[in-house]
Amino acid sequence: MIQTIKNAWKIPELRRKILFTAFIIFIYRLGSAIPVPFLNIAEGGLLDSSTTTATFLDYINMISGDAFSMGTLFALSISPYINASIIIQLLTVAIPALERLSKEGEEGRKKISAITRYTAIGLALLQAVAYYVYLRSQSALTATTSTFAEVFQAITIILILTAGTALTMWLGEQINDKGIGNGISILLFAGIVSRLPTYATQLYNYMDHGGIYYVLVPIAVVCLLLMVVFIVWMDNAERRIPVQYTKRVVGRKMYGGQSSHIPIKVNMSGVLPIIFASSILSLPSTIEMFVNPEEGTFWYKFFNVFTTDHWAYGLIYFVLIIFFAYFYASIQYNPIDMANNLAKNSGTIPGIRSGRPTSDYIAKVLSKITLLGALLLSVVAIFPILYSQITAVICTAMDAVISESSAGVSISIGGTSIIILVGVALETVQQLESQMMMRHYKGFLD
Repeated sequence: MIQTIKNAWKIPELRRKILFTAFIIFIYRLGSAIPVPFLNIAEGGLLDSSTTTATFLDYINMISGDAFSMGTLFALSISPYINASIIIQLLTVAIPALERLSKEGEEGRKKISAITRYTAIGLALLQAVAYYVYLRSQSALTATTSTFAEVFQAITIILILTAGTALTMWLGEQINDKGIGNGISILLFAGIVSRLPTYATQLYNYMDHGGIYYVLVPIAVVCLLLMVVFIVWMDNAERRIPVQYTKRVVGRKMYGGQSSHIPIKVNMSGVLPIIFASSILSLPSTIEMFVNPEEGTFWYKFFNVFTTDHWAYGLIYFVLIIFFAYFYASIQYNPIDMANNLAKNSGTIPGIRSGRPTSDYIAKVLSKITLLGALLLSVVAIFPILYSQITAVICTAMDAVISESSAGVSISIGGTSIIILVGVALETVQQLESQMMMRHYKGFLD
């Protein structure tokens, strides 16, 4: 990876793209530090990081690089665009008109991109209204003296937050057009990376407790590195279905006769199953923030199930990841279309007849690969939760022996964040390699 970046830096055109991308990232992080007017947020931010609940607000705060918690210009970040992209992608399968647009080539993709942007602006407006309501519930607004001032304050905050989302999308498109590409993912990468110093500081502060923390903190760092290696291996792993093409004569030339394969990635759905599952599990905790049920009631016990220290949370999380992995795979791959395309190109899978047997075989392989990929994703997603709970129990027990005044502190690692970071890094390197290959640059893989 480092060698690829060094070689790309030697090419003037790619060097300009890298510098332009870095400039856009600087603007994005600058906007994430500019506060929205009429807000009075405490130094620690709106969200309490010490709680064991995982809310949708924590997810938005993660991808925004703490901009959501601090109430800045890019507080909503690119979450509306991500949600809009997922919605349009799902509707493309369900609505024939969108499906036809997706098959019309470049013009169709431009229209779908425009529809996605408009949908993202609509979702940003709704999220901005919800964010304003949340700010009022947290008493984070400056005091007003009249109804007109209150209305003006609400309109200003909502419009600025919506404009921040629109500006974020524009910055991502600029990276696609004039930078190294993959703009939205790079902004998402930048937001998560900006939180790494905070994580490092937390781990360092744990060392002040002494005792068992001298062991748990190095173990946490080793687990982090092992997770990175595991995710890289998982992201590059693939199942290759062998294909044999028969010889055919076209005019005076003979085509075909070679062997090839159909590559199917083990992690074909990426981080989306984890995002879907965590978003659904965070809804009850998000509702609880507004309802605030009394302790001992049915709703208090119900919401308590969706805290990360409850055994049912991990079980539901695991089931949802499996479900969404299969759901996304069924959208991405159509075994019947794959079998028909093979037949049209005179291709066959050795030992499998053309037609329905081929589609059934492909469907069987996809099912097995999807299950394997979902199980690997589940390991990455659930391991940090288990590690956090184990360390919390150990720390509490050891602190009770070492010092009665010392409280147990759990050490957790964000699996979702690591998957996003590693995935975007690998995609960016692939972008640079492909651009260098287009310019016939030799030696970039040395």
